[in-house]
Amino acid sequence: MTLVVQPSLFDDLGGPALGRLAGRVRRTVLSHGAWVDHLPGWLTGSDTLFAELATAVPWRAERRQMYDREVDVPRLLCFYGEEDELPHPLLQEAREALSAHYGPELGEPFRTAGLCFYRDGRDSVAWHGDRIGRGRAADTMVAILSLGDARKLLLRPNGGGAGRTLAFPAGHGDLLVMGGSCQRTWEHSVPKTSRPCGPRSSVQFRPRGVL
Repeated sequence: MTLVVQPSLFDDLGGPALGRLAGRVRRTVLSHGAWVDHLPGWLTGSDTLFAELATAVPWRAERRQMYDREVDVPRLLCFYGEEDELPHPLLQEAREALSAHYGPELGEPFRTAGLCFYRDGRDSVAWHGDRIGRGRAADTMVAILSLGDARKLLLRPNGGGAGRTLAFPAGHGDLLVMGGSCQRTWEHSVPKTSRPCGPRSSVQFRPRGVL
């Protein structure tokens, strides 16, 4: 896989390293008991990790039923369950750091990791909430570590509404954590873009039973 990534001007030129979470994460309180935490550049030197994951992860293309036909999922995917070894020690470190920081509020650790690879601006994810599992009925958290070129991650209340969409930059080691009722009362997306952009990957850490 050939990668062309615009490096972040704020990324560390040394090896990748996680920063602290306490006192740095900024929380935005949403409606209906939902909230989102954002920390730009939590992982410094993230472009190095992005390049390693791009070649080390066994990315796969999927097709899904859409009404009366099958369509390509517009991104590559890989899932690591509770018993699977993560593809890089830094992802294990990130999961442990998130569990330590959010554990008292969440009441359990993060256990799984779902990875997505957006090859260019044509790859995307439509509006959705992670509601296949426990997120449909219970408060939970989903933590997203973004690597590679920045894309906008959008959030809006279920059903949308003019002027109610929030946008967060997501790339180059940024962290976004959606919590409370966010998965069932809000929805999020990474829309397609016509502007020139390089590849991006995201790592979604979830507790058990949240998909």
